[in-house]
Amino acid sequence: MAFDYKAFVLRKLASVGPKYLPFADVATEDVPLSRLLRLSLFQVTVGAALVLLVGTLNRVMIVELSVPATLVAVMLALPLLFAPFRTWIGHRSDQHRSALGWRRVPYIWKGTMYQFGGFAVMPFALLVLSGYGEAVDAPRWIGLSSAAIAFLLVGAGVHIVQTVGLALATDLVKEDDQPKVVGLMYVMLLVGMVASALIYGALLENYTPGRLIQVIQGTAVLTIALNLIALWKQEPRDRARAQAMQTQVNVPFKEAWDSLVARPGMMRLMVMIGFGTFGFGMADVLLEPYGGQALGFSVAETTRLTAILAAGTLLGFGVASRVLSGPMPALTLGRIGAAIGIPGFLAIILASQGGGAAMFLAGTLATGVGAGLFGHATLTQTIRSAPRNRIGLALGTWGAVQATCAGIGVALAGIIRDIVVQIPSLGGLSAHAPYNYVFGIEVAFLVLAVLVATKAIRAPADIDREPAEAS
Repeated sequence: MAFDYKAFVLRKLASVGPKYLPFADVATEDVPLSRLLRLSLFQVTVGAALVLLVGTLNRVMIVELSVPATLVAVMLALPLLFAPFRTWIGHRSDQHRSALGWRRVPYIWKGTMYQFGGFAVMPFALLVLSGYGEAVDAPRWIGLSSAAIAFLLVGAGVHIVQTVGLALATDLVKEDDQPKVVGLMYVMLLVGMVASALIYGALLENYTPGRLIQVIQGTAVLTIALNLIALWKQEPRDRARAQAMQTQVNVPFKEAWDSLVARPGMMRLMVMIGFGTFGFGMADVLLEPYGGQALGFSVAETTRLTAILAAGTLLGFGVASRVLSGPMPALTLGRIGAAIGIPGFLAIILASQGGGAAMFLAGTLATGVGAGLFGHATLTQTIRSAPRNRIGLALGTWGAVQATCAGIGVALAGIIRDIVVQIPSLGGLSAHAPYNYVFGIEVAFLVLAVLVATKAIRAPADIDREPAEAS
């Protein structure tokens, strides 16, 4: 009998996966790892969008296109206008009625189209906004309104796709495996961010406005293609389920929301998530301009900073996946993650005081690790604390709190930076001082997150999922 090399290789990969790949043990015969990884492509497109908006474009607009940092920060924060609706979107997808028996797919596809539309408008809106070339005579309101619409569309699409996509992932697995599969989805988000940052950095090594347009347009096409592949046959058409949908009793959003927030300890958990996300998120809009203005990094080098940050977050998620499968409570790990971010930001501050590029990169990596531990731990705790048939609502709530706080942090970061620039007595004449004030504020919010987590840990019974709940 001939040796079957293909079967041998597949057996080896199957045995290696659970040992070295985070969350690979969530796969079953009914839901193989290949299917979960294909579904996770929606997170790859979300990661690419985040890197392009928060990483590449904020540096290009501030440094190359000379757009004021306050205006850039406000543009990047526009998606937070849609962030609170993640809770409502998750609730709607929990009880959506469809003649095909679908619940999640229609929402994911709508979100994909929003992303595509935003990317289609964005490159030319940015050129008009900056007054580049022939666009110098165009009315400024055209650039402002077009750029605002583009950022809002992309942000709305990202929120819809991510919220409902995560809910779809949890639908495919058993309840005990839901935190693991959501963790896998976030690992793929970070993989997408790392890959996108490296690709964008290589493509923009020699920056030109024309090349920027090509990169944004390519991202739009890639988003449509990957999300279509991700959705293919994930949620099968089911006539019996479609008929059952017509007779189901839908719970009003307010009633479902009230039952969620009334659970003991849930509001404290949301406050902890808000403080920690605010602490980690303010740096998103400033790390790359800081590297360019304070440390002299090029466009390609600063774009790769996003890859380092995402790699650190990926490492944090990997460690969290191992630790949370053991006896350590999720809140304890969340507190550790927030605590790791404090010396990380202090290292970033000291980099401009003589520490140099090495300390800056080390601090960036440390903040990424801390954010990964904190994000996975709070996500796991949110799922465990949620009513059993309200996972979409719970994921939407977690995402809404996180996205809203991150958006507010991004907006305030740019505003504070510009205010300090205009006040020489605060160090505005120094290239690094405006950024270091923001990094110091982030340290303060991470300290608050640690304090809230400590209080929550002392009352662990408040946040445990009740063993049986009729929701």
